[in-house]
Amino acid sequence: MTIKAEYIWIDGTEPSPLLRSKTKIVNNPHELPIWGFDGSSTNQAPGKASDCVLKPVFSCPDPIRGGNHLLVMNEVLLTDMTPHPTNTRRALAETMEKYADQEPWFGIEQEYTMFKGSRPLGFPESGGYPGAQGPYYCGVGADDIYGRPVVEAHMEACLQAGLNLSGINAEVMPGQWEFQIGPASPLEVSDQLWLARWLLHRIGEDFGISITLHPKPVRGDWNGAGAHTNFSTRAMRESYDAVITAAEALGKNADHHVLNYGDGIEQRLTGQHETAPYNEFNYGVSDRGASVRIPWQVEKEGRGYLEDRRPNANCDPYTVTRLIVDTCCAALASATA
Repeated sequence: MTIKAEYIWIDGTEPSPLLRSKTKIVNNPHELPIWGFDGSSTNQAPGKASDCVLKPVFSCPDPIRGGNHLLVMNEVLLTDMTPHPTNTRRALAETMEKYADQEPWFGIEQEYTMFKGSRPLGFPESGGYPGAQGPYYCGVGADDIYGRPVVEAHMEACLQAGLNLSGINAEVMPGQWEFQIGPASPLEVSDQLWLARWLLHRIGEDFGISITLHPKPVRGDWNGAGAHTNFSTRAMRESYDAVITAAEALGKNADHHVLNYGDGIEQRLTGQHETAPYNEFNYGVSDRGASVRIPWQVEKEGRGYLEDRRPNANCDPYTVTRLIVDTCCAALASATA
């Protein structure tokens, strides 16, 4: 049986990598081979030694082409089969293996902004600004909501692909939306988030809409775009003390995390627009102005999870989940030693 397999990978563009893809015709969907690409065209190799390797790590039904066709997420290797320097997935896999006994789970809330030409959807084409923020978050009606056909098409595509999509909603700025992936293991949530991002960009093509993950797509009195990251371990799902231990551990490593939570983070984490300053750390119950929020029901039930509100929309989920697992699981292991 001949199928089309869309091989997707993350390139070496700095400071924020881009998604790339190309189509391979395969005869056996159960035996997806390694493949190659020109790394000199993706900021991953010099022209004199340009070959890079694609290794399939996750596949799912292709909702764009339908039928038996596949989307295939890959990690990038060098030709000696070692991880490419841009391959952040491999480090996460090693960290996940180290702390697998703690059963870490994640749910990531991916915010994004739709643009038509040089302006966000909902911003007047002739210039100027729409009405102030207020009615757009989870709103309804043509005066307040922009881009819903794209959002609905993306949601349906994620579901047809079998991704662990848990919801969508309009966000605080016009033309800004969010989808959530999880709960899932660190590798699962990261693979699926990258694939969902690819689907979002691809579906935007059909509508003539471009998608940006920039953390502050419009300067001024407008919300930025983040990737709020919900996290728990087995101990946290059983004990509130473990939730506090994890929150305090994140505070002790705050600077290192912020440096790796996405380019331009200082533009978004200003202490305004539901953020804490990038150079400060705090946590609190039900506090959306904190670095880390503990939901009210977690305090009430005495167990659950926390939400790290610092990661940018343009963050690398492989890196974010690795850092959170490494920081929190090490602290939780020490607390029970």
